[in-house]
Amino acid sequence: MTTDMILMFKDGMIETLYMVFVSTITAYVLGLPTGVILYITSKGSLCPCAPVNKVLGIIVNIIRSVPFLILLVALLPFTRLIVGTSIGSTATCVSLIVAATPFVGRMVESSLKEIDAGVIEAAKAMGSNHWQVIYKVLIPEAGPSLIVGGVITFTTILGYSAMAGFCGGGGLGTIAVNYGYYRYNNRIMLITVVLLVIIVQIFQEVGMKIAAKSDKRL
Repeated sequence: MTTDMILMFKDGMIETLYMVFVSTITAYVLGLPTGVILYITSKGSLCPCAPVNKVLGIIVNIIRSVPFLILLVALLPFTRLIVGTSIGSTATCVSLIVAATPFVGRMVESSLKEIDAGVIEAAKAMGSNHWQVIYKVLIPEAGPSLIVGGVITFTTILGYSAMAGFCGGGGLGTIAVNYGYYRYNNRIMLITVVLLVIIVQIFQEVGMKIAAKSDKRL
């Protein structure tokens, strides 16, 4: 492997990690409150509100139903308006965030539904208001599950970022498409796949260990 190739893969990994980290963190910043709202407004929860729950649920389901590549293309004008360009790693982050936020919202909602209702009732019996129940009971109790969800989200966004290479998204995906697929260079394709697998395995292991240590049931 030449020095130019090594530098190319190095830059590709940096761009990929940049896209994935920025998108994952932002998606959780937006997706966490989305999931909490979906949970607390559901029937029999803290603040049942069918209209809010239904409208938000429909929006989440619509975005989740659109394949990422189609969503990426559809969002090009919006991306250009936000960041001034429709290609590159920063532009790709916009589409990744839009695609991942509803995914995170549903995962957060699912994590909160796993919490024993008795814990919530005990907190309410002690005089906790709804806000206190959310940030002192729901979020901490769902902590390990949310961390596992974060690992899954990271892996999903990593896959999306690779797909974005077909639209000039930057990172390892663009390298695989431009230098591997279009030039029929199987070596480039193989190296790209290996690097993506290594990134996934490292963060999978780290995330699962953190989740296990934070799980009070173990």
